[in-house]
Parts: sequence; C-alpha cells; structure tokens
Amino acid sequence: MITTLIGSYLFIEIFTENSFIVGIKIMKMNNNLGKIITLGAILNLVVFYILLKLNREDFAKGVILALILQTLTTLFV
Repeated sequence: MITTLIGSYLFIEIFTENSFIVGIKIMKMNNNLGKIITLGAILNLVVFYILLKLNREDFAKGVILALILQTLTTLFV
C-alpha cells in the first residue's frame, strides 16, 4: 500500500500544478480519488514482477493481497 501512496504522490506532483494535499482534496471534490488510487497502484505491478524475479513468492502473494484490499477500498471511495 505504500507503493500506491508513492505512485499517487508522483502522479499528482508530475501531472498537476497542485501540491499533493491540495491535489487530493481537488480529486476528492471531483470524485476522482478512486482513479488516482488506481493509477498509483501501477507501481505494485513493478514490485510484484521484481519479487517474482527474486524468487520471493510469499512476498509477491502479499502484494496481491494488498492489491485486492486496495481494490475493495477503491470501490467504496
């Protein structure tokens, strides 16, 4: 879930003129917060791939579990 936060932070800082906190508030007002969380979750795929290459299947399963939890959270945000 930390990678999602980092990904969301990077997306808001790179693609908007606003700071992170202001960007989150604006996205929430426009009902786009779930979309930002989803875009931030793309970094989880990179982490998952790296963990598989390092033969860390148990950690990769944890990334998948976190992704499922994030999906459920995004549905209700």
